[in-house]
Amino acid sequence: NWSGSLILASLTGAFGSSFLYGYNLSVVNAPAAYIKKFYNETWERRYGFSVDEGTLTLLWSITVSIFAIGGLVGAIIVTPIVKFFGRKCTLVLNNVFAVAAALLMSLSLLAGSFEMLILGRIIMGIDAGISLSALPMYLSEISPKEIRGSLGQFTAIFICIGVFTGQVLGLPEIFGQVSWWIAHTGHVNWSSCVQHWQIESLEQFRVILSNINHLDKVNPSFQRFLGKDDVSHEIEEVLAESRVQRNTKLVSVLQLLRTRAVRWQIVTVVVTMGCYQLCGLNAIWYYTNNIFSESGIKHETIPYVTLSTGAVEILAAVFSGLVIERLGRRPLLIGGFGLMIVFFSVLTISLTLQNTVHWLPYLSIFCILAIIASFCIGPGGIPFVLTGEFFQQSQRPSAFMIGGTVNWLSNFAVGLLFPFIQ
Repeated sequence: NWSGSLILASLTGAFGSSFLYGYNLSVVNAPAAYIKKFYNETWERRYGFSVDEGTLTLLWSITVSIFAIGGLVGAIIVTPIVKFFGRKCTLVLNNVFAVAAALLMSLSLLAGSFEMLILGRIIMGIDAGISLSALPMYLSEISPKEIRGSLGQFTAIFICIGVFTGQVLGLPEIFGQVSWWIAHTGHVNWSSCVQHWQIESLEQFRVILSNINHLDKVNPSFQRFLGKDDVSHEIEEVLAESRVQRNTKLVSVLQLLRTRAVRWQIVTVVVTMGCYQLCGLNAIWYYTNNIFSESGIKHETIPYVTLSTGAVEILAAVFSGLVIERLGRRPLLIGGFGLMIVFFSVLTISLTLQNTVHWLPYLSIFCILAIIASFCIGPGGIPFVLTGEFFQQSQRPSAFMIGGTVNWLSNFAVGLLFPFIQ
């Protein structure tokens, strides 16, 4: 079932979508001090005095959390976009937002405008909001049922790879603080262009429906995409789905909420998506350096300790993708959240008492790594898989819109409130 075309389509779809989401979660972490300095210098140049600490904290919180507001906008508008353009074209056209955001953020330093940086973060959030809904739908459509869960984990895996890449680019030996703007712009443009070129060169599995009356064209495409000779069962399945979809309109959000048969599915999606953000992991992603500094880690060591969190994320997400079809969604989801409760409890105690016992900072680091691993094993990717599996194709865009709205509102709350809570 794992054909080369299927893997390539999944990799390129995730590379320009969930990868950018993960990258933008972590890329503001390493240069935080430099960005705050840029804000202060810009403020002083405009008004003749330095910005006060409270205003600077507010500006920084807005810079971090405004990404989620853009994501919310993207999640809301994804339904009509997918309905009009389809899943694949949505992913391709979405790169326009990524490129525009990259240009704004890279030019903000030259223009001396932190508003451009904030606006760029909003637009990049729109890109992420669209892609985190369109990508799971795309992966769900192109994957055979037997490996749908594993293929769906590509979303989580590439989020983790994006986070890790942002951490690597933040190392002083590679780009340093000042070069962050150039590194960010070049990388975003590069990944967007690669996705655009690769997806455009691939046939989307379900787009073959447009040629469904010409089986001589359809059969070779199915064979290449699925990697096997006998594809009669798959063709019949797509024919049946095509007949149903021709007579079925996309379900609106209100219609979906009024459908009693899927009420518990909606509740499950809302709860898992809310917990996905409110479990506390995004606070670790956004403010890892500050947490490690509070734990007593030396300043020059922090970037390398932070790098280990990204590596743990990738390994845990890959492990989840390998075992999800054997263990099932429920054990991984419950087990992941359960382990997070345990390690967060220990982390709270260690951070509270770290000034009294010299080895407690190391326990804090271990707990952070364990929390990240627990999250990526289950809660990190399964909510997106469940949203694609719980609903019929006509209901999926609205279901992802509901889940995405909860996801991004929770993300915004964490990004905005955590600095003040901290």
